[in-house]
Amino acid sequence: MGIADFDPGRLSARLLLERPVPVSDGQGGAAEDFEAVASVWALVTPLAAKVEERAGAETVEITHEIWVRRRGDLVSGMRFAKSARHFTVESVRDPDESGRYLACRCREEGR
Repeated sequence: MGIADFDPGRLSARLLLERPVPVSDGQGGAAEDFEAVASVWALVTPLAAKVEERAGAETVEITHEIWVRRRGDLVSGMRFAKSARHFTVESVRDPDESGRYLACRCREEGR
């Protein structure tokens, strides 16, 4: 999608932006949990789906491109949440170097 034809009214999905935080596992180590950073309007576009078998179970991995208004704190490793769905941010780019929007390549896993 070119930025010249992008309509900001298409940012119609309400997503929760979350960042990873370490949580003690009670045995001297740490597990990863997520905490909310902000609620954002976004455009979610599915790009591809891949079905795999892992440990005897079939899983589906869907790649999405998620567009949001520019944020200075959005980096890979964070995730977007919508109800029980989670979209892990794999990369973040400014599509036209204008500083208006960010396009995030995200991965959603499900069964």
